[in-house]
Amino acid sequence: MEGAVRTGVWDIELTRRALNLVRNKTTDMADDVLRVPLHYYRDPKITEIEETQILRRTPLAIVPSAQVSQPNDYVVRSVLNDSLLVTRDKNGKSHVFLNYCRHRGAMPACGSGSAARFTCPYHAWTYRNDGTLFTVPGGAGFTGVDKADYGLVELPNEERHGFIWAVLSADAAIDVDEHLGSLGPELAAIDYPSFGYHDFREFESDVSWKGALEAFAESYHFPFVHGESLIGQNALPNTSIHDPYGKHHRMGFPFNWITNLDSDPGASWDVRDNMGVIYWIYPNLILANSSVGVEVIDMLPAGSPTKCTVRHTWLARVPAQDDATRAGYDMIFDAVHAAVRDEDFAMLPQCGQGVRQGQHDHMIIGRNEIGVQHMIRVFAQELGVALG
Repeated sequence: MEGAVRTGVWDIELTRRALNLVRNKTTDMADDVLRVPLHYYRDPKITEIEETQILRRTPLAIVPSAQVSQPNDYVVRSVLNDSLLVTRDKNGKSHVFLNYCRHRGAMPACGSGSAARFTCPYHAWTYRNDGTLFTVPGGAGFTGVDKADYGLVELPNEERHGFIWAVLSADAAIDVDEHLGSLGPELAAIDYPSFGYHDFREFESDVSWKGALEAFAESYHFPFVHGESLIGQNALPNTSIHDPYGKHHRMGFPFNWITNLDSDPGASWDVRDNMGVIYWIYPNLILANSSVGVEVIDMLPAGSPTKCTVRHTWLARVPAQDDATRAGYDMIFDAVHAAVRDEDFAMLPQCGQGVRQGQHDHMIIGRNEIGVQHMIRVFAQELGVALG
């Protein structure tokens, strides 16, 4: 699988698989339909287990490396109500800290930018961007306190494949390569570290975070939800390839011009020219690849079983070097974000209401929704939920 979404023979084989589905007017399918009990989405006890045993014990991609690309860059973001400070120190090493002062718990950093030090707004304790405590005003009041013992709490973190990953439990270990397994070499081939960070947007929605993830695992809904946008106009509905990688998966959604390969000997067989390639990285990350960049979408629960946060970031395959290119990327991100926010997440809260208020005992997932089935089966096994 070397060079899986770059160029080469494997590229051609993947495109050929999709073309054969289109010719045969079919899609990759699961063996049977899947019945999912409603409590899988709406039980508060299950949501608590998801957070404590999965989301706080599994490597999460916190930010793209390109968002803090230079020494002294930093960004603060909230993950499961934890304020996280992501830094790149003067030597270029990345860190993920809990953004809480060790004195009284206020937040030393906010926003993003470039800074070598962060000063708590409460009593001005100051930390270097490698987490060490630098100064304590009124030091005589803390006689016998060793500053070396009171740096910011650093979470287990690694920088791999163009992302800074962390485990949200300080007492845990992290091994991103083990987490990704056989998907790791494929992500390496895409070369996300060479991409350029452009922008992000974040919002909340009244739908289960697992239900939100499922919107990016099937094209059955494309003509009905995305009929007026480029997704509905360019991607063939109800047609996809699916490949599991352990807990993760890859999906390919062919564009309607893929059939030109039958008649145009000069047409490109590159995967990205013929389909959208979407990875689900367990548990919460979507990487939606196109010929010009990648949408990075992570979804997390937000205080109740049927409420989630959505963070939508866009990276360009060719980093912008001038204002004209940046303006072009603005247009691209505006369009793809509108499809996510105003189309997918205009519909998904209705699903959230159906889960909350439904008096039927299960949802039914079709054989053609093979990616959704894979997601559900992975989570159900982790959670001990019985499926029908």
